[in-house]
Amino acid sequence: MASGSRPYTSSVTDLPRVRLRDLVRGAVRWTPRLPRTAHALLTVLRADGAVTVSMGSLVERNARRHRDETALLFDDSRWTWRELNLDANRLAHAFASLGIGHGDVVALLVESRPPLLLAIVALAKLGATAGLVNTTLRGPSLSHAIAVTGAVRVVVGEELAGAFEEARAGLPDLGAPLYVADAGAPAPRGWLDLDVLSRDAPFGNPRSTRSVTLGDRLFTIPTSGTTGLPKASVMSHMRWVKAGDTAGRILWNLRPGEVVYVPLPFFHNMALSIGWGAVVAAGAAMLMRRNLSVSAFWDDCRRHGAVAFPYIGELPRYLLNAPERPDDAANPVRAVLGVGMRAEVWGPFARRFGIEDVFEMYSASEANTAFVNPFGIEGTVGFSPSPYALLAWDAEAQAPRRDRAGRYVRARKGEPGLLVARVSDRYRYDGYTDAAASEAKLLRDVFRRGDAWVDTGDLLRHVGWRHAQFVDRVGDTFRWRSENVSTLAVEQALGRFPGIADCTVYGVEVPGAPGRAGMAAIVGAVDLDALAAHLFAELQEPAVPVFLRLVASLETTATFKNRKVALRTDGFDPACGDPIFVRLPRTRTWAQLDERTFSALAAGAVVF
Repeated sequence: MASGSRPYTSSVTDLPRVRLRDLVRGAVRWTPRLPRTAHALLTVLRADGAVTVSMGSLVERNARRHRDETALLFDDSRWTWRELNLDANRLAHAFASLGIGHGDVVALLVESRPPLLLAIVALAKLGATAGLVNTTLRGPSLSHAIAVTGAVRVVVGEELAGAFEEARAGLPDLGAPLYVADAGAPAPRGWLDLDVLSRDAPFGNPRSTRSVTLGDRLFTIPTSGTTGLPKASVMSHMRWVKAGDTAGRILWNLRPGEVVYVPLPFFHNMALSIGWGAVVAAGAAMLMRRNLSVSAFWDDCRRHGAVAFPYIGELPRYLLNAPERPDDAANPVRAVLGVGMRAEVWGPFARRFGIEDVFEMYSASEANTAFVNPFGIEGTVGFSPSPYALLAWDAEAQAPRRDRAGRYVRARKGEPGLLVARVSDRYRYDGYTDAAASEAKLLRDVFRRGDAWVDTGDLLRHVGWRHAQFVDRVGDTFRWRSENVSTLAVEQALGRFPGIADCTVYGVEVPGAPGRAGMAAIVGAVDLDALAAHLFAELQEPAVPVFLRLVASLETTATFKNRKVALRTDGFDPACGDPIFVRLPRTRTWAQLDERTFSALAAGAVVF
């Protein structure tokens, strides 16, 4: 774009303030931790991928150091570190007997329960790669998710055997499926029962663990699939170890025996890298849950003495929206770490449940950078030690802005910009299993000839003292009435209005109007006039949604992200079956959309 193109402007009015006194206060609080966290900091900064450290070797270390300490809790079952290591060893030897070894990928289609975790550890000990699969997918989507891992074999839980059989026709030959029992049904004919194969296998540490390095692939994680079929992003042992040390030994300051509650799906990095990674790094214990239960959440924490948990998506808001109890703050949780906590949820969540530290962060499975907020400054994702830049963003062109010479332009302080992370030997880019998809995420010759930067697809803004605030996904920012609107900013404003239980915002095309008009799907009963007054007080006029859709619930991904594809496809057509309301030009509230007005809009007869 030419230098005269319109830059991104924000509708956010309450930017977080990062003050020197807050940083000093935070640093003082951290001082007592420094001796204990110094070694962890060195580990996080480690860049040598040839070092023989891995998930498998760290589990073996814990089996020696914390032999009889609790490692894993699930329902009424308990594993010590010694027991967990022995079970993983038997499984590793069983995999090896099938010819699975270094570099091989095994897809894992098992719900979040101990056999899944043991399989991940076992494969790590062989130098093989665990291909995590979204267990909520079905049919062709499931076939695709398994295929993109590049697997040579597949492990299937009893609870998902039917789903796998439906998807099997769309898969290449993966040999006999490896079966993991759940309710006790026998393995289907032609399948291999993994429990039987491992029952009499050796229980000694496999020799292969000694040759697995930080640079080796550990597992693949599916992308969220909010806008299409998921890809498989690669996680190395190095990135997993760094994530675990940051969470477990630095931020949460865990000690052996302390419990981390992980009720999240293990095909997401917040469970596998932050939750399990923190536990392994510190020799602590993990409370694993097959499915999230908001009603049982705090009782689980109290029963097992959980001191921390990772969060993703809307989990804190789900907990905040649950009916209040007099013992809400009477729980042992002292700290949480995660991504995507809404600004309007942060303070009320921490106060109601007595959470001392909220460590909001930014990360992406396929990227090579992360931000973390160790000082708990509300509304920011903190800072990043890795080299990155924010490129000025042109929402109309949906591309980074360039100057007249064609060079990329850095975003100014307070101006949202595209986050790009520099690729180097220290900050490697693991990408996806698909080489073409990996290359498509790179921007080259950004600031000098030959450099390479990962395009995260996310907009952030500098808010002072090297701290940043998450603004939006690139595809979720749209242009309307000559202004660029952040869906996240509008969602935050909606979330602060009483009566709205859930919402999502997106742009829809209106015939004859340039750009896309804002539309919000809302769960809850609200006074539309009062809502309009609230939004006009908080947002610029173009950011106030033109259309409202009242829905009973919102479809989410398995990681609690709202799906917008179907909503965008429906647009503002009343045929969707839900009540649709429209804010016509030069009005400040909404009226229900009738067939006559819809026909006029569809014909381009309404001028915005």
